[in-house]
Amino acid sequence: MSHVISIQAFSDNYIWLVCDDKKKFAMIIDPGDGAIVIRTLKKLSIQPIGILITHFHSDHTAGIKDIIDVYPTIPVYGPVNENIPYVTNKLSGNELIEVDELELTFKVINTFGHTAGHISYYTVNKTESGKLFCGDTLFGSGCGRVFGGTILDLHNSVQIISKLPQDTLIYCAHEYTLDNLNFAKWVEPNNKAIYEREIKDNLLVEMGRPTVPFLLSLELETNPFMRVNRDHVISRVEQVIGKSLESSVDVFASMRTWKDNVFDSL
Repeated sequence: MSHVISIQAFSDNYIWLVCDDKKKFAMIIDPGDGAIVIRTLKKLSIQPIGILITHFHSDHTAGIKDIIDVYPTIPVYGPVNENIPYVTNKLSGNELIEVDELELTFKVINTFGHTAGHISYYTVNKTESGKLFCGDTLFGSGCGRVFGGTILDLHNSVQIISKLPQDTLIYCAHEYTLDNLNFAKWVEPNNKAIYEREIKDNLLVEMGRPTVPFLLSLELETNPFMRVNRDHVISRVEQVIGKSLESSVDVFASMRTWKDNVFDSL
């Protein structure tokens, strides 16, 4: 069974090490800070065997050079449609990256929207539930902003994620859950699952623990950006913007604008 180690970087980033069950080997995901990754690998005597990059933003890529300076033979995987230095294996979607040391396969999923070429990695293993490393596409009870992609792409990517098995564990790249839950309460003030999640996640944060990973099934209950087809969500967003909305894309886009321009400005 694989084991995932979280490395906290900057103010709210997560860098992930996906290890074998004995923690001998690891794939590194989105190393924005190379020094902290190298220190962790050496401290735990873990051998890195590759780097997986979801998108080009520096808080996900700035550590690549430092890592490959120390471990020059490891491959670096990243999206073909984004300019990311040091990527050796460019991915266009649907590839299968087989990692024998971890007894895992990473399936590449195109999750455009946050950036134009953003990709995610979904683990495939017969003995355990899937894990999705989704960068900045989906967050706990939220989703990424649009920087270079389109709102249609982001909507479609969130929908793609929603179709994965409900026992999928979601590993996003930022600790935004509590803030996003506050916005979710604006959208669905009567959704008990949101309040229950908020209580549990507040306890985790108070104990110094991350709210990530989380189950996809929980997201489907508490993430308004995954609930844009619910009648009461549509009505709420229409009420806020003062007009009827024709499609789930319109609801998604209006909700994203509402959060960006009103909630996030407070």
